[in-house]
Amino acid sequence: MDSGSALRVEKRPTQLKSVVRKTYVLDTNVLLHDPTAVTAFKENHVVIPMTVLEELDHIKDRRDKTVSREARIAIQMIDKVVDSASPQEIQEGVEVPGSELEGMSSGTLAIYPDQLITDDADIPFLDGTQDQANDNRIINVALKLQSDHPDEVVCLITKDINMRIKAKGSGLMHVEDYRRDRVLDDIDLLAKGYEHIEGDFWSTISEVDTLREGDVTLHRIPRASLPHAYPNMFLHDDQEFMAFVKRVDKEFVYLRCDSRDNLMHKRFWGLAPRNLEQAMAMSLLDDDSVDMTVMTGPAGSGKTLLALSYGLHAILEQKKYSKLIVARSTPPIAEEIGFLPGTEEEKMAPWLAAFDDNLEILHGTDESCHGSIDYVKERANIQFKSLNFMRGRSFNNAYIIIDESQGLTQFQLKSVISRVGADSKIVVLGNLAQIDNKYISPLTSGLTYLVEKSKRYPHAGIMHVNGIVRSRLAAFAEENL
Repeated sequence: MDSGSALRVEKRPTQLKSVVRKTYVLDTNVLLHDPTAVTAFKENHVVIPMTVLEELDHIKDRRDKTVSREARIAIQMIDKVVDSASPQEIQEGVEVPGSELEGMSSGTLAIYPDQLITDDADIPFLDGTQDQANDNRIINVALKLQSDHPDEVVCLITKDINMRIKAKGSGLMHVEDYRRDRVLDDIDLLAKGYEHIEGDFWSTISEVDTLREGDVTLHRIPRASLPHAYPNMFLHDDQEFMAFVKRVDKEFVYLRCDSRDNLMHKRFWGLAPRNLEQAMAMSLLDDDSVDMTVMTGPAGSGKTLLALSYGLHAILEQKKYSKLIVARSTPPIAEEIGFLPGTEEEKMAPWLAAFDDNLEILHGTDESCHGSIDYVKERANIQFKSLNFMRGRSFNNAYIIIDESQGLTQFQLKSVISRVGADSKIVVLGNLAQIDNKYISPLTSGLTYLVEKSKRYPHAGIMHVNGIVRSRLAAFAEENL
């Protein structure tokens, strides 16, 4: 080819790989964790073994149990999909409304009659011993589908770690945890509500404008200078700089400068902050534009004390609210509090003793400590509730504290927060290092989900309160034991 001739480049169309449609077998705990899980797999095929329906049927009739509501909602979701389908269609797969992706077919939902599975020498079925019968039957459905469709991806979805190990050990190629509710890949990335800038903050800013809004002076800086900023977070550096992110738009971040002295001089019901994080948390609690404050942190960091002291301050001194509601979920080991004697408050007493402890801290120097506590409980209209009994109610003109929220799913937290009525404030407390729910990890906790989903909401505040203030022994135990 001579140098004057043009090179010809043959253009070939790019070959797109076809999307492999997967089959997902769901365990019961997935539907209890997220009752809407049948809609989470988009264009893929979802299989629910008959054993799962049987387990949901047993759970839905449990009296006053948190999970019974989730079981009923999951059953209703399944019923909406398969309601008008024939038995044959239900076994083959019924289209799930709203699951289609652009240019692709809808996802489907099928019920698998696993009671028909019999021993097959070619498939390594697990036995049906009584102790493990249900888990084994669900695993066997996935093994059967994998054998019948060797060219397809068949995946068991379960939140039970031991069940995942058993399934893999039995020859199932694909086993996964339920990840729809996972908003982070690493818990260390969880928003803290503040950011520390090394050195001098202003030396990192190329341009700044100053504007006046009412009686507040705001500094407007380019969004690119603080790409991770979100409303109601704090900024501080190694110098004296301290600022609060008032709001964020597409181009700018608006800062309200503050001082550490102002923050450290806040007082709620006689309580003073012991460190900067407590002071920032107190500022968020006292902000009328913040309807929900989420406080995370280790045991002994003062979360409960801060929330309670502000509640007494806001109700008895500022007259902002008419009642203080303290709620938490009773742990599974407690069984049903309905069997305990007394009123709802008396039934909840074993799990809300921490609040009595904190009331003693606030009134420990009074001449008659217990008399003061009883007086404050009555004057502030403090009501102790179980989360299991809060659903279906609305709370207006109330200050609400949700304690020990780290063991709740995102669905459970949503159902509680949606109960908050007009002129109310809610404070959600939790320690992600103390999760006692075997199906929830720090990454899948409803508290983690709430922090990440609400951090950009202009009427929510987040604060990770670190630094153990309970005692030096508590600090040692938290860090070393």
